Amino acid sequence: MRVPLHAVAHGRAGDKGDASNVSLVCYRAEAWPVLAEQVTEARVREAFRHLGASRGTRFDLPNLMAFNFLIEGVLDGGVNRSRGLDRHGKTLSFLLLGDVEVEVDPALLPEGSPYLAEPARRA
Repeated sequence: MRVPLHAVAHGRAGDKGDASNVSLVCYRAEAWPVLAEQVTEARVREAFRHLGASRGTRFDLPNLMAFNFLIEGVLDGGVNRSRGLDRHGKTLSFLLLGDVEVEVDPALLPEGSPYLAEPARRA
């Protein structure tokens, strides 16, 4: 099934100058290899392209069931130069979690996930 990343992982973001660190942490260990295959540097860079991302580097953290993405050029010059509302990039993890979709086996979703419920039937 195709789901947004937030269905199988959570994230956090921070900044250093004009670069943002965006983490992606799997809810279940079994999801890590699936995300490793699908959430590539190129896909993440594309998700942030409209914000000026010039480069994206992925750091794999399999023991933590996580990834860290360093996305450069995405903060409009950094805290002291940017006129943007979120100059620290704290909300950028939400962009990644909501805009990037992955194809997963439903067994990889955490228990109680709303994506496991049957779609509402139309009358």
